Amino acid sequence: MRRVSKIAAASVTTAALVFAATACGESSTESPSGSGGDGKLKMGMAYDVGGRGDNSFNDSAARGLDKAKKELGAETKELTAKAGETPADREQRLASLAEGGFNPVVAVGFAYKDALDKVAKKYPKTHFGLVDSVADAKNINSIVFTEEQGSYLAGVAAALKSKSGEIGFIGGVDIPLIKKFAAGFQQGVKETKPDAKVSIQYLSTGSDLSGFGSPDKGKEAAKGMLDKGADVVFAAAGGSGAGAIEAVANKKGSWAIGVDSDQALDPSLSKYKASILTSVVKNVDTGVFELAKSIKDGKPRTGTTTFSLAENGVTLTTTGDHLKDVQAKLDEAKKKIVDGSITVKSTL
Repeated sequence: MRRVSKIAAASVTTAALVFAATACGESSTESPSGSGGDGKLKMGMAYDVGGRGDNSFNDSAARGLDKAKKELGAETKELTAKAGETPADREQRLASLAEGGFNPVVAVGFAYKDALDKVAKKYPKTHFGLVDSVADAKNINSIVFTEEQGSYLAGVAAALKSKSGEIGFIGGVDIPLIKKFAAGFQQGVKETKPDAKVSIQYLSTGSDLSGFGSPDKGKEAAKGMLDKGADVVFAAAGGSGAGAIEAVANKKGSWAIGVDSDQALDPSLSKYKASILTSVVKNVDTGVFELAKSIKDGKPRTGTTTFSLAENGVTLTTTGDHLKDVQAKLDEAKKKIVDGSITVKSTL
């Protein structure tokens, strides 16, 4: 397995970019300094629906961008996808960043895969990053994770902390990527407590990606599970997960499991942190930053970089010390996954 990595940067709004982004129906921010002609690193980020501030997946990528700005002096530009947009909109977003001289350009989320396949061919001198999917073009670094392994550990924790034996999983969209979370989680629960029941629900289906940006749907789904007796709910649903966490916090004696970022540390969720058992973190920021650094060093990363449990590419957070009493069993499960004694399923 290849070695794993991260990325980061930030941004400042300019009137010209706001105008350009508005014309495309999206938000934009950019650093005012540096033209790229002086050898300065210029890094573009195309977020998935929800963008910076989703308290989850996009924010993890944003931390990589911020780190690239701070440590590598990168000039940055950020654009964000809108719910219900067309594939052509995604192509336009990526092309506008490449046309603007940004290199690398990072596409955050599997939904950019088809668009990036086309755009990468048109801009062969630009290096691209694709998070959560795999592309074949030589100028693309595919950044992927073993989500099912981190989710297995979350399942172990859920089984050990649940008193009712009723456990819920909420997926943003019923796509293969999210089903990896569900599969690993369910396996972890069942292999720890065979009599436990895992209820699985998705907020949207197929090409409808609204399930990643609808906190109200997340809240409603979690409330339904809690009403049926669940006392642990894991939401792998992007921005919708905030709603699920709120619902769990309103039910005494229940635990929420966050995703992608340490959601117990998110300022907007701070009032719920006592109810957040742990979060399954994908270190997207590492992949983003390492790609940026490779460009800066003149040795661009290409091919597929996989971030696994063995390299801490996926981890469980320990904020709040809620896992103290089960940590030994979690460490044992992790060891077995890493040494191959446990093979975690990636499909249900």
